[in-house]
Amino acid sequence: MTVGTSPAALNLAVALEPAHLELARNPLHITLSEDVRERIARCREFVLEVSGSGRAIYGVTTGFGPLVEFEGRADSAGQSDNTIIHHIVGHGELLSPAVARAAVLARLFSLAQGRSGVSEQVVASLIRMLDTGFAPAVPRLGSVGASGDLQPLAYVAHALRGNGNAFFDGQLMPAGEALTRAGLDKIVLDGRDALALVNGISVTAAALGLAVAQAVRARHTAELLSALMVDVLGCGTEYTSVGLLAAFGHPDVADTGAALRTWLAGSTPSGERPLQEAYSIRCTPQLIGAAATSIRQAGEVARRDLNGVSDNPLFFPETGEVVHGGNFFGQPSAFAADQLNVALVQLGNLAERQLDLLVDPRRTSGLPPMLSPLPGRHHALQGVQIGATATVAAMRRAAAPASVQSLPTNLHNQDVVPFGTQAAFTALDQTRLLRYLHAGLAVALRQAVHVGARRPQAPRLAAVFDRLAGEVPPIVEDRPLDTTLGAVADLLDTVASEVEGQR
Repeated sequence: MTVGTSPAALNLAVALEPAHLELARNPLHITLSEDVRERIARCREFVLEVSGSGRAIYGVTTGFGPLVEFEGRADSAGQSDNTIIHHIVGHGELLSPAVARAAVLARLFSLAQGRSGVSEQVVASLIRMLDTGFAPAVPRLGSVGASGDLQPLAYVAHALRGNGNAFFDGQLMPAGEALTRAGLDKIVLDGRDALALVNGISVTAAALGLAVAQAVRARHTAELLSALMVDVLGCGTEYTSVGLLAAFGHPDVADTGAALRTWLAGSTPSGERPLQEAYSIRCTPQLIGAAATSIRQAGEVARRDLNGVSDNPLFFPETGEVVHGGNFFGQPSAFAADQLNVALVQLGNLAERQLDLLVDPRRTSGLPPMLSPLPGRHHALQGVQIGATATVAAMRRAAAPASVQSLPTNLHNQDVVPFGTQAAFTALDQTRLLRYLHAGLAVALRQAVHVGARRPQAPRLAAVFDRLAGEVPPIVEDRPLDTTLGAVADLLDTVASEVEGQR
């Protein structure tokens, strides 16, 4: 990968990482190397050769889904129309432009593997789109994560053809107008182009990858805030012992302990805290470390999805094979997203409990209730805690796994489905809710110092605290904190990204 200043840049010949998906929120320059171009062209020629031979190929010579037993339309342009139009039935809120563009990037990388038989002009059209501020308008509901993300990706193709709606620079408008503003031509589809565009799990892969990228930052943020809490309260740090955590036997737990020790270097316990702290302090290595394991495993699945080929059938010019199968079935990502979802909820539980500890004078060695400088006359963190409680409740309600909710559909052609798309969207939602919880905890830690807790002694924590204090003036009188929480969430993401870059 090469990353420029404006716009960012990617080469189709490299591996696509979850973090790369975030680059697509802005114009992104894609380089199409000659070897990638050649394998796309070779597969396209093979598909044209086979389809012209009279051999049956799903979606090229046949109808779709359970209508595979019937012949498709004779003209390839009409077949492409049918592929897309019968899926334009989605509903629900629209995906954000950033998520929709990430899905296009993920689909582009799948098509570039040279197993789908698309024309080079389709690949070129997606590359040109990503280099602009254009984003398809894609409804959230409609995919069951089997036979690919048919409906969401159909909306991608629909918008690129100038139909329906699209965004340009974040503004929603008719797709034709958005294409004009972006300087793009309408995409032209024939042969297998349309089916190759829609017949993969690229929306699922993109949503999961984006969730993983944010979850990595959330893990670093949880470590930072847990260490900052220990420092300002003067807690002991025996629970981070190298030997203790090594004996537990989980490498990610040991890594979290190491991160906590690094943050806390230079801090001295006050000697006024209990011998054993509440679990929301003492068990943070075990909790955050276990979440890190789930995040890492979800990242591995996301990488495989982003760099594999999700389509049906696949074409192998080198062996003359056309192979019909189930590489559009998003079960791995469904399981991974559900596992990630649960880990994110537990990180949310931790943040909410740490906030609860901070606002309780019985557990903070006498800090005022709700961290108010004048309890009763001003309420400081009281509203933030109520918001945190509501947020955790929302996260818990969404924690039910989607991957086991299989429902047969499509005349039982899709008789078992993974619902990976819904699982991935939920995981992405959870990362956003967790940002709010972490921001609330950070504001509480900043306020705790204002009302009597000690300033952090560890140099690295003190430096972060100063950045936080620069963003959040102390709460002297009650004031709205909603925009403050958003700004603090952004700051925490920046700090977490810096930490990730140092590892």
